[in-house]
Amino acid sequence: MLSGNLNKEFDDKLTPGQRVADKVASFGGSWAFIGLFGGFMFVWIGVNTFILASAKAFDPYPYILLNLFLSMLAAIQAPVIMMSQNRQEERDRLRAENDYQVNLKAELEIRMIDEKIEHLMHNQWQRMLEIQYVQMEMIEDMHRRVVDPGHPRR
Repeated sequence: MLSGNLNKEFDDKLTPGQRVADKVASFGGSWAFIGLFGGFMFVWIGVNTFILASAKAFDPYPYILLNLFLSMLAAIQAPVIMMSQNRQEERDRLRAENDYQVNLKAELEIRMIDEKIEHLMHNQWQRMLEIQYVQMEMIEDMHRRVVDPGHPRR
């Protein structure tokens, strides 16, 4: 197919899991995620260090539970992002193939137009030569009439 919206066609074929993975990867790579997660860690550390007494803190310094959550998040987020990148790579391959097909079609059409122009130019030259020949005959005829006014017309 040379024309069509490949992105829409590609998106229509995505499974619900792939759509979720793309949204997670999109959010996980945004400034909003960095800001929210940074705020979450700041609150976690603040609550465990300053608000709750060291004896009552559910995750005292060195914040082992927070490190566990960060490790689990990274363990889940990394494959999800990789799946999303693989789909993006597949989409890029489809786009490149479509670009190649469009460029090939454009090249063929340009060649066809070039041939048509060349054909027209050839026909124009032929027609111009015919017109020039008729003009030359008319000039010769006019010249004969001027030089020899009694000469019969052809």
